[in-house]
Amino acid sequence: MGNDVVYPSVTSLVAVLSTTVSHDDPSPDDGSGTDLDAEFEAFFAAHHDAVLRSLTAAAGNDHDAAVDATQDAFIKAHARWSTIRTYDQPESWVRRIAINTSRDRHRSDQRRRDREAAVDATAVVHADIAGTERVDADAAIGELLDELPARQREIAALYYVDDRSVDEIADELGISAGTVKSQLAEARARLRRAHQG
Repeated sequence: MGNDVVYPSVTSLVAVLSTTVSHDDPSPDDGSGTDLDAEFEAFFAAHHDAVLRSLTAAAGNDHDAAVDATQDAFIKAHARWSTIRTYDQPESWVRRIAINTSRDRHRSDQRRRDREAAVDATAVVHADIAGTERVDADAAIGELLDELPARQREIAALYYVDDRSVDEIADELGISAGTVKSQLAEARARLRRAHQG
């Protein structure tokens, strides 16, 4: 219904999986992995499109991101197929891995965009000898962080420079995620006030 998305063929994707992942799961019968490969190919054919469709919808119709996350999930399933195949619903495991991969990528992309926006908004612009302008982002970040109290500077550096998540910062510093969030909000507010006037 107006959706002309063409999905890769099962054979081509299974071929990619077979060459991408060295098969560490030999078949319990003869050690060749042939039976497991055939079984995985059938599993892949039966569930790939459904996982991709649901992930595309969950990813806000970002088809490329859904394809990448789905492919990564099936690659992981292929590498562990001798174990995954014993689960009651192995397709649920694949779907969960695909969703988590998609979320992780989205969060990482969002943090990158936030950092770029913060640097763009507060970067120090210098005129060079030729009269053109350039942005000295490293100097700008350093100068901005120097304006913050020690705890806020530490948290902001971990978040904006090291690309750490709120939970990672909380674990590393031994504080709550709520404290990290409030310190980041206070740091942003302080910088905004300092640079508005």
